[in-house]
Amino acid sequence: MALRLAGRRVLMVGGGTVATRRVPALIAAGARVEIVAPELTPALRGHVDAGRVTWSERRFEPGDVAGAWLVHVAVDDPEAAAQVSAAAEEHRVFCVRADDRDAATAWTPAVTRHGQVTVAVTDGGDRRRAMAVRDLVAHALESDPPAAPEHKGVALVGAGPGDPELITVKGRRLLAAADVVVADRLVPGMLLGDLRPDVEFVDAAKIPYGPAAAQEEINRILVARAVEGKFVVRLKGGDPYVFGRGGEEALACAAAGVPVLVVPGVTSSIAAPALAGIPVTHRGVAHEFTVVSGHVAPDSPLSLVDWAALGRMRGTVVVMMGLKNLPDIAARLIAEGRPAETPAAVVQEGTTAHQRTLRSTLGAVAADTAQAGLRPPATVVIGDVVDVGL
Repeated sequence: MALRLAGRRVLMVGGGTVATRRVPALIAAGARVEIVAPELTPALRGHVDAGRVTWSERRFEPGDVAGAWLVHVAVDDPEAAAQVSAAAEEHRVFCVRADDRDAATAWTPAVTRHGQVTVAVTDGGDRRRAMAVRDLVAHALESDPPAAPEHKGVALVGAGPGDPELITVKGRRLLAAADVVVADRLVPGMLLGDLRPDVEFVDAAKIPYGPAAAQEEINRILVARAVEGKFVVRLKGGDPYVFGRGGEEALACAAAGVPVLVVPGVTSSIAAPALAGIPVTHRGVAHEFTVVSGHVAPDSPLSLVDWAALGRMRGTVVVMMGLKNLPDIAARLIAEGRPAETPAAVVQEGTTAHQRTLRSTLGAVAADTAQAGLRPPATVVIGDVVDVGL
């Protein structure tokens, strides 16, 4: 039996860790959640401040149960919990007891969700065993994609920075449901190996045109396949909207009346430095970071980067696609005020088994990179965070 709680009052007695874990599911179900507790965790207070739940700042009173459809007891005091159970029994309201499964009249199941499928597992109130069975079912569902995708049209999915495990759960689920996959060259190959045999795969890197014409052809393919009624996943390295031309593809689909779903991805501008031991921000070192594209030289009229501002700032600068122009970029930043001794690093193929990291200074990084033979894709990090030494 599944409870439909949308718009119905659910009483949560207690404001601690257990309540923090259980309230989000009730909110997601659309319940009108009221918490009765003298104190709340910061997470629960955040829900209150956002207007998602209401809070009575006091201890439980038996009359609180009146009008509730469901009661959750999340307190450590057995006597107080028994008082809530007794009040719920008197009002014939089902009661979940976090402290005593035998005293409860309802059990919360271990839940897994896969698209529109929700699986809830109970085992006589044995939470650990239910969770173990839940995990087995979740693994089976992940290996068996749904017959019909929940989303039609085009999904712009960020594949992450290179490690195939860094794609989001939602991204992997949509990829498993795709009829057509259009992928960039920087997409982790392991993800493509998991595609169903009947999936049409389009390698965007092999479209035989110049960059502008190739993008037009990609847009055409996305729209054409979606109009045919197929579910299309545009799989892009990193995040679709971080130097990935995802915005152009979304606009092309919108112009053709094709619905678009955007699934953010882990961007290498943050992930590559992180796995090289470099936090892009750090307390007392950097309170800001700026991500810029270096595919256009600083002195080019096509550059949209305010290099003078970057030279003045104290925070971290992350340069993507900038290896070719690294000598000019470093020289320009120094000319604009960045000290030549500013720490700098280059991370090649971040998050993959082939990751290489070079640490240097702004004045020497271009020469050191060339000498080391580093090649794209690479992420350049400039700023004091390089020397944090994680």
